[in-house]
Amino acid sequence: MHVIPNGVTLDPETLPTDPEALRALLLQAAARMVEIESERDAALGEASRLRSIIKELQRHRFGRRSERLDPDQLALGLEELEQTLAAAELAEERKPAPVKTTARRRTVNRGALPLDLPRIERVIDIADKACPCCGGELHRIGEDVSERLDVIPAQFRVLVTRRPKYGCRRCESGVVQAPAPAHIVEGGLPTEALLAHVVVAKYADHQPLYRQAQIYARQGIRLDRSTLADWVGRGAWWLRPLHQRLLEHLKAAARLFADETTARVLDPGRGRTKTGQLRAYARDDRPWGRTDPPAVAYVYAPDRKAERPAAHLDGFRGVLQVDGYAGYRPLAESGRVMLAFCWSHVRRRFYEIAAAGPAPIAGEALARINALYAIEAAIRGRAAEERHRIRQEQSRPIVQALKPWLEAQLRIVSGKSAIAEAIRYALARWDGLARFLDDGRLEIDSNTVERAIRPLALNRKNALFAGSDGGGEHWAILASLIETCKLNAVDPQVYLTDVFTRLAQGHAINRLD
Repeated sequence: MHVIPNGVTLDPETLPTDPEALRALLLQAAARMVEIESERDAALGEASRLRSIIKELQRHRFGRRSERLDPDQLALGLEELEQTLAAAELAEERKPAPVKTTARRRTVNRGALPLDLPRIERVIDIADKACPCCGGELHRIGEDVSERLDVIPAQFRVLVTRRPKYGCRRCESGVVQAPAPAHIVEGGLPTEALLAHVVVAKYADHQPLYRQAQIYARQGIRLDRSTLADWVGRGAWWLRPLHQRLLEHLKAAARLFADETTARVLDPGRGRTKTGQLRAYARDDRPWGRTDPPAVAYVYAPDRKAERPAAHLDGFRGVLQVDGYAGYRPLAESGRVMLAFCWSHVRRRFYEIAAAGPAPIAGEALARINALYAIEAAIRGRAAEERHRIRQEQSRPIVQALKPWLEAQLRIVSGKSAIAEAIRYALARWDGLARFLDDGRLEIDSNTVERAIRPLALNRKNALFAGSDGGGEHWAILASLIETCKLNAVDPQVYLTDVFTRLAQGHAINRLD
């Protein structure tokens, strides 16, 4: 007796003799076998997908999270190696020198000291200028000069302001005195330079306020963390109009990058934290040969609703380069913007599959995408017209061949597998991915704004969370100006000191530019 699952039994002794009944029974058994094969294929596809997810989670937890080696982590490893080499060299130098050696010392680039640094000279001279041989007077024939870099630890100082009072002995009508200078923190301790220092240390150097308080305490300055927070809040309030003007300046451009990251914010009403959003909008025309200053503006939002970017970008008309986040689609549907999608996000999905184990399809997709990036590396910094011409000649054939190849691969892999998801992700955004081919001013990816997001992630890691939605807004305001300074090679400490000083002295609000 042969038992087919789902109750279909084939027993040679009890098989029906009627041909039609026998045919119906066999068709029923064949249909069930097809169902079993389909269920088995689905189960295998699901198992493959789950294995891929497990490997991806393992790599995310225990491995590096980017297809490129993190330069900061690489620098840490090189620092340790250089320390070891330096110690070994010092130990070798302390040994008695052999009579003859051919060993070549490691070449170390010690850097050139800037000419504008103050120089304090000291002369190490001989005590007796009489010749040790004949007693004659020695005359100077030259000198050896060496320069070493020194440091004076950061020092606090107190600026004392005296305002003499004057009165008239004849009429005694009143007291005459010069008005007190205005400050950002009226009646407080900090100068505008110290306020800028606190802000830059928090948002550029990622030092939370409690750590700054500890640093100040080592020099005998006792400042409570809440006092520093009050200073930062006041500084952010004064800079709010400048932040708004920066955002308006960005929205006047024809092309912008956009990205977002989470920001944990304290939610006192519920006794826990909630997840807000810091959205970044950036502009950088340097890749296509322009010299316009790059800029980035961050905007805080208490949630991830799709209407947030629409409100932030009210008035913007042009091309928005983004990742695959669906919250930007209403902007495109409204006709206000065109979306250009990011090839880096497409590549990352195939990379994660290839990194988990042998994956011929993912490897081939990576090779084709890497060919596009090789072309982009060669044309970076060239004029938009030249970039467009080279992309039409070299990049377009690669993109046109890639789409049907992906569609063909999608038909032969399991629909629930990770490779299928990666392919569908790319095909669903194909028009936006190909948009860079027709405009030499566009980039192939949104890495420009992703680089601007990284400092926020560092600050988030050190500070853990913002104290309130207002704190998230302050974070966005101050980080916008600091990161824009860094993009333009401007010292944010010098810039903010100048801005705070001018604002305190009454700089007109209609002269922000």
